[in-house]
Amino acid sequence: MSLRTLGAGIALAAVCAALVLAPLHLDAYGLGLMIGIVGYATLATAWALFSGPTRYVSLATVAFFGLGAYVVAVLGETLPHALVLVAAALVGLAVALVVGLATLRLAGVYFVIFTFGLAELVRQLVTWYEINVTGTLGRYIFLPIGPKEIYWQLLALAAGTLLLSWRVGRNRIGLALKVIGDDEVVAAHSGIDIIRTKLALFAASAVIITLAGAIQAPRWTYVEPSIVFNPTISFLTLIMALLGGARRLWGPACGAVPLFLLFEWLSANFPNHYPIILGLLFIAIVFLLPNGVLAFAEDLWRRAGTPRRRRPAARGEETAR
Repeated sequence: MSLRTLGAGIALAAVCAALVLAPLHLDAYGLGLMIGIVGYATLATAWALFSGPTRYVSLATVAFFGLGAYVVAVLGETLPHALVLVAAALVGLAVALVVGLATLRLAGVYFVIFTFGLAELVRQLVTWYEINVTGTLGRYIFLPIGPKEIYWQLLALAAGTLLLSWRVGRNRIGLALKVIGDDEVVAAHSGIDIIRTKLALFAASAVIITLAGAIQAPRWTYVEPSIVFNPTISFLTLIMALLGGARRLWGPACGAVPLFLLFEWLSANFPNHYPIILGLLFIAIVFLLPNGVLAFAEDLWRRAGTPRRRRPAARGEETAR
């Protein structure tokens, strides 16, 4: 084992230990910030698990996130919390399989439009059901789960998501997804089962996003569709993944940390201009950092480390010498 690998391992272990012990040394506000950061890091990494290699831009993040929260709101007081999380994962899996089988043949802007419409459709269906069947718009959640437990659950989910993303990137399915993202015609002629491969990763991403919503549901005493199906969640997840680099293992998480803190500051200080700033930031990232900030930093580091070639001497200079 080289010294560089050993040093990286020690640094990673130190960071993990600091993250695990953070709730023991933070106040309520700091712990809330950490829950938001880890939550969005998980969402961005799960989004990039499918959309990164395939280049399928999905805006359905909030649909699965909201479903997870509502499963907890419905079953939270009748089942143990562990079984509620399992139920949320199964609901997310079922919806992802149905949606994936129906839509993963779409591509480009058609897939983007459909996923955005899917999120709105789910929100409207839940709203209709709550008003016409249960007779109320939202639900109360009273569970003995505090911020520390929510944070540790999210941290475990984030670690599992990163591990899955690392494993997929070094597996045959990860290579197949990259080929699909580059050219589906070539992938089909290479013998790759395109539909099954895309469906598997889309379902895995959806289950993780659903669990993220289910874990964070106890933070809200009262949930309703406008809260848990807020389309801003989808756009923030997308921007964070693109900023860090959706095709990099650590990219989405690295993009989530600074942007979440920035968005918290903007929403507190510029609440009326927040959507405009969000849109401008999205445009800037797409045009200035299309491959993410990590790829940009690596490119700068590579250029700085490459020695400049000496300019060839002109013929007159050689004669003078």
